Amino acid sequence: MQELRRREIRIKADSVREKCKVSRYGIIDLFKECERLEYKLIRYPLGEDADLGFTLIKENDTIIFTNTSSRLSREIFTLAHEIGHVILHINKGESYIDDSITISGRSTDEKEQEANYFAACLLMPADEVEKFLDLEVADFCKQGLSAMDIARIMSEFNVSFDMALNRLENLGKVKMDERLRLDSERNQRRVGNLLRSVGGNAKLNEASEYIDIPYEYIEYVIYNFNHNAIPKETLERALECFHLTMDDISDKLVEYEEKQDDLDDLIGGLID
Repeated sequence: MQELRRREIRIKADSVREKCKVSRYGIIDLFKECERLEYKLIRYPLGEDADLGFTLIKENDTIIFTNTSSRLSREIFTLAHEIGHVILHINKGESYIDDSITISGRSTDEKEQEANYFAACLLMPADEVEKFLDLEVADFCKQGLSAMDIARIMSEFNVSFDMALNRLENLGKVKMDERLRLDSERNQRRVGNLLRSVGGNAKLNEASEYIDIPYEYIEYVIYNFNHNAIPKETLERALECFHLTMDDISDKLVEYEEKQDDLDDLIGGLID
């Protein structure tokens, strides 16, 4: 990626970040910021082996999906990556589907690399990382970083251990031998234990399995139910997300014949 393009991405990431509520260093809740950014966010547990996220334009809506079966820190990075696709790449009728290859940075696709760089700049801007190291890590220049320091960075910026190391390495703050040492220390002490030892957010290392679906999605579910595309059980599961029952929407229902599809397939159908 040429430096001119990297600079363009940094400017766009900074523009998005300015619209977000930020704590001392990191964005407080990127999921909540989607409403301010006017994106329709769907969070749903599709399983550990499923795709991590996707983004698309459907009619006049920008829809972003994240898989809540992945660790929370990874889900946050996935969301930042998808926002990158929206800001940098997406046009009406296009969609981007991301898995562990594209999110981890192993893809050679230029747009995926750009979305990853956008996510890194959005979540861990260079100036905020510099500020953290200056104010929060005593004798950083002499002592370097410990795994506990990385755990503190995780909590401050709401990122994973690996993402923190990747960003620090890319910014020239840690070298390869230091990274190997920190990786070894992480493996010995475990990320969850490190987060708890610094009073950090241990939930970052866990899957939330959270379900959050825009209310307008109910109309989509009801439409599919009325057209025999999904069974009653799927509709009931979707209604539970909004604390509704079949009786609450009885005036919108027509006769149906049960099918074998489920809510997982229905969410996947959004990108068809």
